[in-house]
Amino acid sequence: MIKILFVCLGNICRSPLAEGIFNKLLNEKELQLKISSDSAGTGNYHIGDKPDKRSIKVAKQNGIELTHKGRQIGLADFQNFDYILAMDNDNFKNIKALEKKARDLDQTIKAKIYLTREFDNLYDDEVDDSENETAWDVADPYHGTEEDFQECYDTLERCCTEFLKYLIKAHKL
Repeated sequence: MIKILFVCLGNICRSPLAEGIFNKLLNEKELQLKISSDSAGTGNYHIGDKPDKRSIKVAKQNGIELTHKGRQIGLADFQNFDYILAMDNDNFKNIKALEKKARDLDQTIKAKIYLTREFDNLYDDEVDDSENETAWDVADPYHGTEEDFQECYDTLERCCTEFLKYLIKAHKL
């Protein structure tokens, strides 16, 4: 089983949406017995909480039910997951720092860490991120409107679709 972990800050907006979208795609491709996904936050703000009501709403409008309860990423996740996808550069840095801590404790590291937007088909090598480290971020809709949540959903749907294509090819599924 290939295991994927989507990670944002609080695990109530972006990462549960990505998990829901990805699970829907897995079901559509009948790959749920070969690939699984989960989500977590780098912060401990919402442990045990349901996703943000706006994430739940936009997911429902797109045929997805979010049932995830918030949790924080931990050292064991680097052993338990094959891929960890960070929603933005700040979370990517926090994940890499936690990975270093796991390495310093001589834990086996299995997970490959990526920014989620590395799999966005609207982006390519021509994106100039040399001056803007947030160019590859999935925008956090938390302080935004319902439209921001739909835009986040659309971005995540593109990324999850392309990431699944990558997994199918890389793992010959």
